[in-house]
Amino acid sequence: MEYENHLYKILYPNNALVASQLTPGLFANHYTTGSDKYYNGKVIFAELDPSFRNPFLPIDDALIHVHPHRDGRPKATKFIANYRVLEHIDFNAIDKLYLCTAQGYLLPLQSKEYDSLEEKGHIRIYAEISPMRMLILSDLDFAHFGKFITDPADFKSAPAQFYTQMNVDVGDFLKFLHKNPFTNSPITSIHPSCLRDAFHDLKKYKDKHNKGLCLNSTLSTISYKLIRRGYMFASQKQMKFFQMPDLDYIEHNHYKFFRNM
Repeated sequence: MEYENHLYKILYPNNALVASQLTPGLFANHYTTGSDKYYNGKVIFAELDPSFRNPFLPIDDALIHVHPHRDGRPKATKFIANYRVLEHIDFNAIDKLYLCTAQGYLLPLQSKEYDSLEEKGHIRIYAEISPMRMLILSDLDFAHFGKFITDPADFKSAPAQFYTQMNVDVGDFLKFLHKNPFTNSPITSIHPSCLRDAFHDLKKYKDKHNKGLCLNSTLSTISYKLIRRGYMFASQKQMKFFQMPDLDYIEHNHYKFFRNM
């Protein structure tokens, strides 16, 4: 039986370029519920144009080994590269982004033109996903944050980065925290007092635009419901945005995913 070859860029929980004969839905199931390699949690991956090639990535060499098993089962995965993958991918080759729950339910996202009309100076929480994975407090908007974390002049940058924004109004939360000091943090990996101190530190120094919150973005403990706007691929030369649908759309069109977000 003939199977179509796919190229997948795994973005979470690891960084890898993988060739596979599985469709996106079966690929998601393979990693969450069907693989003999134990993993329990969400998976985020992108499907690339199968014609995409880059000299740094030995795609053709790997595809030689992508063929069905003797019993006819499709080849599930052939790892191509784990190191410096995203920076060698042309964002134009990214067709779709897939969010997957721990139960294997899938939500496909289409790329959209990014609307840059955002409030200036508003304090936001960004979650770096691939290849860096920190939580960062910032007063930069979605697009400018991508330029910042891929700036080669900054020693904490990467050539390309995939990230998202948390749907948390930090200012409102801190007002509520002041009246209710024992309230829980909107992000479980950050103590409320740490979020408060980082917020005031960022406000105190006008030339400071970013403040690290956590060494790991801990997406495993963050619900997809906490994602604001969507997900961004960014470099100094390119940007590609995938919009997160509203909850009503997800509930009516991807109910199983919605129930397990």
